[in-house]
Amino acid sequence: MPVDDRGLVHGGFVFGLVDYAAMLAVNDPNVVLGSADVRFLAPVEVGQEVLATADVVEEKGKKRTISGSARVQDREVLSGTMTAFVLEQHVLG
Repeated sequence: MPVDDRGLVHGGFVFGLVDYAAMLAVNDPNVVLGSADVRFLAPVEVGQEVLATADVVEEKGKKRTISGSARVQDREVLSGTMTAFVLEQHVLG
């Protein structure tokens, strides 16, 4: 179940949203997430609109460092850094 009996949204859904924003920021079909260092700063309740943003802050060869966050209105609910890699071919290919 994605929420508990009091309406708290599971953090994995918020993380997944920021991860998706990070992959969009890299904008390559062969990008994969390597690691993430994030902090959950506030709870998210059912019905709240969450806005995720991400920016590539460093590129070194195949490695991308991405800063990402999620907000509910003016309150930051998740913040962190992700490391992704752009592969020569799709990870399944």
